[in-house]
Amino acid sequence: MEPVTHFLTGACIGRAGLNRRTAYATLAAVLAAEAADCDILWSLRGPVEELKHHRGITHTFIAAPVVAGVVVGLVWVWHRWRDGRRKKKLDKLALEPGAPIPLRLRPKTIHWGWLYLTALIAALSHLLLDWTNNYGLRPFFPFNPRWYAGSFVFIAEPVLWALLLLALVVPWLLGLVAGEIGARKQTFRGRGWAIFALCGMVAVWGWRWMEQSQARTMLGNTQVATDPVTRLALEPYPVNPYRWHAILETAGYYQTAEVDTWKGTIDSSNQNVMYKPPSDAAVETAKRTPLGQVYLDWGTWAVVSDVGQEPVKGMDAPNLLPNRTWTTVEFTDLRFDYSYLGAGRTTVRNPLGAAVYVVDGREDAGEAMGGREQR
Repeated sequence: MEPVTHFLTGACIGRAGLNRRTAYATLAAVLAAEAADCDILWSLRGPVEELKHHRGITHTFIAAPVVAGVVVGLVWVWHRWRDGRRKKKLDKLALEPGAPIPLRLRPKTIHWGWLYLTALIAALSHLLLDWTNNYGLRPFFPFNPRWYAGSFVFIAEPVLWALLLLALVVPWLLGLVAGEIGARKQTFRGRGWAIFALCGMVAVWGWRWMEQSQARTMLGNTQVATDPVTRLALEPYPVNPYRWHAILETAGYYQTAEVDTWKGTIDSSNQNVMYKPPSDAAVETAKRTPLGQVYLDWGTWAVVSDVGQEPVKGMDAPNLLPNRTWTTVEFTDLRFDYSYLGAGRTTVRNPLGAAVYVVDGREDAGEAMGGREQR
């Protein structure tokens, strides 16, 4: 999922009761819930390195305890700094013996074991959230490099945003109202709302999972493609749990369709049939490039095609001698080659598409992904 969902989930995890066990629980949960995405720093070395390492070792079960430990360490540093400032302020106040210490300057009660458990739960929530969408992750890497993807929640889901934000905003508003009428301030506010939001998230997952299963059953009982289907995938749309983009593979082509489980319909009348592109020397060369190897490892529905001398955004065409030729080999993953907010395939290039310039059918002359060249 995108960072907003991770941050909001971490906040709700911390406020669901763990913040009553130890100070800094919400802070640790928020940081740990998003910490795995620190692998985005690989983008500084180019798009190929970013694709290779994104949702890599930091998105695994063996890394989650380490991520939690690092987060707790950062919180410890923050606590030591704040505690030093607190003591300096107390010294300036020069309180008389027995005088009450102001609430804001009282030492925080920290149970480091509970804090680590909170961070670990939040770190594992990141893996769970990323599994629900169609990008997937490799939770058992490096022992098992296989990608796993639930593919029943879109990578950015407004319904989840609304649930999680509701759990954080409503208690704050109720606190303002209580302050206006002079009610006693609650120390821990919003626990019930946080639990409600997390349970609501699980309910949304279950709902979408059942609708996806229903869509799969509908496709199994309907002949969409004229040839036998070897495999199929169902990709989610945001907000609407009843609508699914179906991809069916046959021996010679890919067929797409729109499934509506609410209406019980399958529409393939205006969808495209994509015949599998032939493989030539340029395609085979592109597959062996660093970009090709990484893309084919990740792209479970990858299509590789020689599109001729077509320029690639973000990368200059090869400057060659007259007796040499070049061609462009494109990589596309069909899981993302559809209009997320409409029906059918996109009219623009796949944002997760890539390309390689191949010279004379055997030389790598440049690689790019998402409009960025790998240098």
